[in-house]
Parts: sequence; C-alpha cells; structure tokens
Amino acid sequence: MDARKAVRANAPGLEDRARNIRRHALRMGEVQGQGYIAQALGIADVLAVAYFHALAYRPDDPAWEGRDRFLLSVGHYAIALYAALIEAGIVPEAELETYGTDDSRLPMSGMASYTPGMEISGGSLGIGLGIAVGMALGLKRKASDRFVYTLMSDGELDEGPVWEAAMSAGHHRLDNLICIVDVNRMQADGPSTGVLNFEPLPDKWQAFGWFAQRVDGNDIAALVAAFDAARNHAEPKPRVILCDTRMAKGVPFLETREKSHFLRVEPHEWALAIAALDEGRTA
Repeated sequence: MDARKAVRANAPGLEDRARNIRRHALRMGEVQGQGYIAQALGIADVLAVAYFHALAYRPDDPAWEGRDRFLLSVGHYAIALYAALIEAGIVPEAELETYGTDDSRLPMSGMASYTPGMEISGGSLGIGLGIAVGMALGLKRKASDRFVYTLMSDGELDEGPVWEAAMSAGHHRLDNLICIVDVNRMQADGPSTGVLNFEPLPDKWQAFGWFAQRVDGNDIAALVAAFDAARNHAEPKPRVILCDTRMAKGVPFLETREKSHFLRVEPHEWALAIAALDEGRTA
C-alpha cells in the first residue's frame, strides 16, 4: 500500500488536522508562556496538507529510507513542526508537556539529534535550502523517486546562500526538490518587505529556473492543488510553493497583535485562544 494512503486511511479531514496542529502548538506555547506561536498558527494548514496529503512516511519508523524528506530550514518554527509530528503520530502527544524544558526531545529550536522526524538542526537562517539541494542530489544518485521538501520563511530570502542554493537547484534541474516559503510578511525587525523588499517573488524564482506557484497558505483546497501540481509538474526543474499566510491564523485576538513575531501571551489567554480556535470550527 502507498505510504501516504496508509497514513490517511480512516483519518480526520485536513481541516481537522490543521486545527489539531494549532491546538498542539497552543498547548506547547502554554508550557513556556511565550514563543513563535503566530508562525505555528499561520503555517498549520500547510503542514496539514504536507503530512496528511503529500508526504510518504512511516510514523513508527521516521528514518525509513523510502520516506520523503521534510526539512525545517527556519529553526524557530520548531513548535509548528513538533505539532505536526505529534498529529502524525511520530512524537507522542504526552511529550508536548515537556516543550522547551531540560532533557526534552522538543527543544525550542529544532535539533535533528533530539527529535524523531526532524531531518536537520535549525539555528542559522538561510541554510536549509542548500542542505535540501544536497539531499536531492544524493537521492538522484541513488535513483530514488522520493521528494525533498524544505520549509522556509520569507525572512530567509534576505540571505545570500538561499539564492546560491536556488541557482544550484535550477542548474541541476532538481525536479525532486519542493521548496515551501511561508510568506507571512513579518520578521523580528518588522514587516518583511520593509526590512528588505523581496517582491516580485514568483518572477525571481522563475528566473532561477524554478516552477513557481503562489497560493493562499490558509486555503487547504488551494494548497492541495499546489502540492499536487508541484509533485506532478512535467518539466525537469525544482518547484517552489509561495504560501501567503496570516500570522496567528485561527485565533482572532492574536491575529490583531501588532508585535507578533515572538508572542508573549498572558496566562489566562491560553484557554481563551483554544476556545477561540474551537469556536471557529466549521463542522
């Protein structure tokens, strides 16, 4: 049986998966009282589609050679990826209570040596795409049909190594490489395009030899179509999905916070956030 079908059999729908990922992230955030919660809420729909529609993996064997690789380039999004790994059954849900504590397998920045399903360690931004290029080349030499995905933030586009990697991927025609960019338009120093304007994004990626799509990153149907198009694109070139997302999506009172890059949430607000998330259910 296809690994993706095995994972999805008799499972909740993608909207429910995304909601569960948001809930896991909020529960982890409450352990520390703060964190990169807005990014986790914003990228949850993308992660739901990745892990419950697109990726081949085995929850009980994260190092399975036949898996698709999912690289987290933006290491401080670890809380978001942990939430997806918990929902996917790769990390036990009980471990979310240990988030960011001593000896936890869920440190606040992603560490490949600690966490099952974490392919690379985070920290310095802008290096994930270069690692992904190397992995994609390696899989090509093994004659593997697996894909390498890498999730980046729009702020990482300020880094020169990203564009060196993008040029390299285009040169080698890495049609097994799919880059996902979270375009949430917010960095530590302020609005992304105010720090360093990166538009027009599709034109730039296409100029480097990539098949580029831009979608609403909080529209699950649009994401499913984009992931399918990326996997099935006929031309021998790397693929990028530019996902416009809303920071803190699903929790309205957090969506309107002006300083959302690193959210500090009052103790009583965590329960309110989960309640707001639940109130937004469509079913």
